[in-house]
Amino acid sequence: ALYLRQGRGVRLADSVLVAGYPLTGLLSSALNATLGSVSALAGPANDRRVFQITAPVQPGNSGGPVIDSFGNVVGVVVSKLDAVEVARLTGDIPQNVNFAISLGTLQAFLDANDVDYQKRASSATKSNADVAEIARAATVQIECRN
Repeated sequence: ALYLRQGRGVRLADSVLVAGYPLTGLLSSALNATLGSVSALAGPANDRRVFQITAPVQPGNSGGPVIDSFGNVVGVVVSKLDAVEVARLTGDIPQNVNFAISLGTLQAFLDANDVDYQKRASSATKSNADVAEIARAATVQIECRN
């Protein structure tokens, strides 16, 4: 199991790794890990329940963990900005504008649904490869079909 970060949530410019199974059937069926950073501490309309990340996400990343450089979960991938719609409205194509549920929101959801979890202090920075191994050991693909 993955541990949630103990203490405060992410800070602006924190490094993060996103794990998931993007574009299933088109890309590799193995876990995909991408790196990025926290680019904003709120989402659309200043929604503090989510934060913005630069790590690229695609369909198949939703529900995947956002993990800090210590190997602890700091959020869950939830959405990305609709680049086509923003381009239509502004004439500019946004890049790397993706969102994750905040640690506080995640903990509130788990608590409200009586889901047990463990927290761990962020003590020693791990390599990107080590964080990806932590994610690989605990992240599975769930696919819904009609």
